[in-house]
Amino acid sequence: MMELLASIHCYFWSPSRTICLWMSLVLLLQYSKTVVSKSDYLIGLGSYDITGPAADVNMMGYANAEQIASGIHFRLRARSFIVAEPQGKRVVFVNLDACMASQLVTIKVIERLKARYGELYTEQNVAISGIHTHAGPGGYLQYVVYLITSLGFVRQSFDVLVDGIEKSIIQAHENLRPGSIFVNKDSGFSTGELLDASVNRSPSAYLNNPASERRKHKYDVDKEMTLLKFVDDQWGPVGSFNWFATHGTSMSRTNSLISGDNKGAAARFMEDWFEKNGIKSSDTNESGSDGLPRRVSNIIPNIHDDNNKLLELATSFRSSPGSPATQTMSVARRVRGALKQAEKPGFVSAFCQTNCGDVSPNVLGAFCTDTGLPCDFNHSTCGGKNELCYGRGPGYPDEFESTRIIGERQFRKAVDLFEKASEQLKGEVDYRHTYIDFSQLEVTLTKVGGGSEVVKTCPAAMGFAFAAGTTDGPGAFDFKQGDDQGNPFWRLVRDVLKTPDKKQVDCQHPKPILLDTGEMKQPYDWAPSVLPIQILRIGQFVILSVPGGKFTTMSGRRLRNAVKTVLTRSGNGEFGSNTYVVIAGLTNTYSQYVATLEEYQVQRYEGASTLYGPHTLSAYIQEFQKLATALIKGQPVEAGIPPPDLLQKQISLLTPVIMDSTPAGKNFGDVSSDVPANSTFKRGSTVTVVFWSSCPRNDLLTEGTFALVEMLQGKDTWTPMYDDDDFCLRFKWSRPSKLSPQSKATIEWIIPSSSSPGVYRIRHFGASKGLMGSIRHFTGSSSAFVVA
Repeated sequence: MMELLASIHCYFWSPSRTICLWMSLVLLLQYSKTVVSKSDYLIGLGSYDITGPAADVNMMGYANAEQIASGIHFRLRARSFIVAEPQGKRVVFVNLDACMASQLVTIKVIERLKARYGELYTEQNVAISGIHTHAGPGGYLQYVVYLITSLGFVRQSFDVLVDGIEKSIIQAHENLRPGSIFVNKDSGFSTGELLDASVNRSPSAYLNNPASERRKHKYDVDKEMTLLKFVDDQWGPVGSFNWFATHGTSMSRTNSLISGDNKGAAARFMEDWFEKNGIKSSDTNESGSDGLPRRVSNIIPNIHDDNNKLLELATSFRSSPGSPATQTMSVARRVRGALKQAEKPGFVSAFCQTNCGDVSPNVLGAFCTDTGLPCDFNHSTCGGKNELCYGRGPGYPDEFESTRIIGERQFRKAVDLFEKASEQLKGEVDYRHTYIDFSQLEVTLTKVGGGSEVVKTCPAAMGFAFAAGTTDGPGAFDFKQGDDQGNPFWRLVRDVLKTPDKKQVDCQHPKPILLDTGEMKQPYDWAPSVLPIQILRIGQFVILSVPGGKFTTMSGRRLRNAVKTVLTRSGNGEFGSNTYVVIAGLTNTYSQYVATLEEYQVQRYEGASTLYGPHTLSAYIQEFQKLATALIKGQPVEAGIPPPDLLQKQISLLTPVIMDSTPAGKNFGDVSSDVPANSTFKRGSTVTVVFWSSCPRNDLLTEGTFALVEMLQGKDTWTPMYDDDDFCLRFKWSRPSKLSPQSKATIEWIIPSSSSPGVYRIRHFGASKGLMGSIRHFTGSSSAFVVA
């Protein structure tokens, strides 16, 4: 403060005001720097491609055997942050553009981290969480029930996740620098509430919760977003992670393009926004008229303004025949790489999942496809059939538009919170982790009126209503939500696999058991029994890492409140009214849903998918309270018995790629269907080009691209503008028949309203497999065309 007083004195009394003003400014900047750079933490962020096989592999989420990947909507990524005390503990949080975390993936990532860093990163302080997109490749979990529709284990899906998570953590580790973290769930004039991105898809179950409890909450889903802003002392803002509850089901069960769904889209929008605009996010001049961040076309000057000259120039660039390429060409031509500064770490933004169990992004409601009328309230059926009841997103009937809208709504709220984040995290970095066998866990319940009773959880089992699906993705046959009886025919079918004994039936009551997965062991375990639970602490911010993939709205509220009560009533002053507790769903392993006891009685989809019986939520609350107590008291917890590593037992029935071929006289990368000659396209229209291609499983082109839009600069320089990591560019792959070695790649570019007029072309990259197993990379390009 003395420096500031001196500068004020200087201004009023010195005869050489100009010199004195400069001295004052220097002193002021030095004073400000000492305030801003005082950091409690080291922070580092990282991001890596985990897209996986874009062909032939069943997608994880809807359990629809016919939903097979055949292209890319936009790429998937693993995003990580590390927070460390300079001389103390550290925590790692990884957010995956994947349906959920996998116990087996977690085991192998930890093994690699221990091999590289020793005991610096272990299962104790590393959390790996999924966003719950239903449009990512499956086959990477280790339990049988989650591998049936993917024809068993898919090694490519598994490997790309393990590699990508490890590399994202390595990036974060290498980016560790002094920095600060700010938290926000209140954006000034409005709270962090996001009102138009979520609805409750099982309201009849929610209404079974006590009225007195429901009256405490304004909505039947959590509408609040909580955001962390990471600020590097040298570089300024370097990332943000936020938690908001809405399902990754804007893309439907019939979609076949790999996609991060609404949360992955929001992450793309925010990362692109920051790289172009930094904190000038609210300046409408920096965004396209469609409201989304502008791309590279913003920063490339428009050197052509005469359409006739553009057409004349475009006609000189006809489609090039397919030609050999190096493996790194698609990486070198990626758009985002052109914008990255060499020394500055790239901005990483993650939109994390929380208690989304009964929360849908299909905000228009659920309607019958045959009549257009609302579905039955209690069972979500239409004339008794669940398969006719579908939720509608805000872009109905266009699922891509629904994905964009829900993603954009989350993005805009995150930007609002990010720009106004001012509360700094301060305090210890700490963690607690243990393994718990949830199949026979004793839980002590407090009785109404006093006293207590001891109950037990059950071996895992799925109810009949599980097979009915949800309004986001209905099931088949004659199943329905809200079924607490079952039916004789499907009981006979069930008994072929495993007949539950009376003890299990009584334990799971009133759930009628369809699949007794916890007691099915052939050829290996069908469902998990041992689950990891974990608490991460960064100052007054606490993350509950829950393997119960999807807590319902009320389940999440009860768990958060229980843990917060333990923390704030500890009496040691570390936690107060400004304590933040968030649930990170689908973390470290996957064990489906967690409904409240009251919701469980209704047996809608969420209750039927609560594996360990009616007291599952009480078990979680009990065990997390123990972790929170140990955290507060600085006490260790028992490690518990770790879950099995079933990698060597995995079975895969997915047919490998034998070879690729093209028709006689055609090369890989040749154009099969070109743009029309002398073409001019307006912004908002779609350009489509078809290439002779090969199976994308031959090379995943990780951190590369299968599709690229280039713009002509000067007379012969092509600049990358959009790739298959962009929302506007779709890579679709197909073969004429299931066993055909021939295939085509259709690339569709929906021209953004922010694209600059000019000459463009579309390119395709790929890798073909020869009969002897050799892999050869190729590329090809379309004829040039004009965007006016």
